[in-house]
Amino acid sequence: MRIKLGGTLVTLLLMSCNSEKDQLMSMKDYFKNDFLIGAAIPVSHVDGLDRNADSIVTLHFNSIVAENCMKSESIQPEEGRFEWNDADKFVKYGEDRNMSVIGHTLIWHSQLAPWFPYDSVGNYVSAEVLKDRMRTHIHEVVGRYKGRIKGWDVVNEAIEDDGSYRVSPFYEILGEEFIPLAFEYAHEADPDAELYINDFSMFKPAKRDAYVALVKDLKERGLRIDGIGMQSHIGLDYPDLGEYEKSIEAFGSTGCDVMITELDMSALPTLYDGANIGSGTEFRENCNPYPDGLPEDVCKAWNSRMDSVMAIYKKHADVISRVTWWGTYDGMSWRNDFPMAGRTDYPLPFDRNYNMKPFMVKELSENKN
Repeated sequence: MRIKLGGTLVTLLLMSCNSEKDQLMSMKDYFKNDFLIGAAIPVSHVDGLDRNADSIVTLHFNSIVAENCMKSESIQPEEGRFEWNDADKFVKYGEDRNMSVIGHTLIWHSQLAPWFPYDSVGNYVSAEVLKDRMRTHIHEVVGRYKGRIKGWDVVNEAIEDDGSYRVSPFYEILGEEFIPLAFEYAHEADPDAELYINDFSMFKPAKRDAYVALVKDLKERGLRIDGIGMQSHIGLDYPDLGEYEKSIEAFGSTGCDVMITELDMSALPTLYDGANIGSGTEFRENCNPYPDGLPEDVCKAWNSRMDSVMAIYKKHADVISRVTWWGTYDGMSWRNDFPMAGRTDYPLPFDRNYNMKPFMVKELSENKN
């Protein structure tokens, strides 16, 4: 049996009936004593181009994070020229709905404005020039929204999976000091804003240990750091949930909040680097096995695993302050069309028809007002 995405028939496996759904409490009410429940939203959402998604966000979420509009390539594409329109609308959208607004991200090697680390002839700038550019960028962006944004992803993806520093332009020019400098500048710009560090594969032991040591160092320097963000782009067969939970515990032990920052879970077979998955037609079939809907057993497995993941979050609600999905419904996820055009995935809490998935329907059904 394959569960279709369209049509008038509604299966119990993928969506709740309207009468039941109308009786459920919202996700934000359900988790109100545990943690904020958030979603990443694109500019198109803020612009009102998807009213169904807007209804979901407004009803179920109490926190939002900018998907792209606050990254340096978007907000300062040329030195000294800031493009505020999209970011301004994003912040106002959250304020109008009484949401906790999260800024993402100040210093990141990817989606970096192309001018940022280079001089006029394409060479790296000096350490002093880069410090000045970092400070100016952070002060302009954070300062503009001072008092309006709850917290910032100050540095993103600075450590490799083996625990070594990522060799980014920031690291090559400034070494390890670029991280404490970024936190220093962000705190100068808004002393009341929470400050976070954020990365993927945070379940890996070497990376876990490196971040615990890094956060300890920042605290010993007297710098403000409030949260450690665990990006959680996960799958049916990774990560090992035992290692994942160990990281939540380890990060919580630093005195920082733990934040699940970019949650989604692929329903597709994992494509490991170097795997021989064929070419041509074979590649397309292996890479995109469920273009028209999930088989019943895969749908059950996805919901069962997500139920286990959410149980871990609830268990550790004493240290987890926010769980943020990287999107809202399956049709908008970045995991579609990756790594090939037309790939169809099912990673988010609402399906392509904007219906809540069974793992959450079950939770809310058992805890009705």
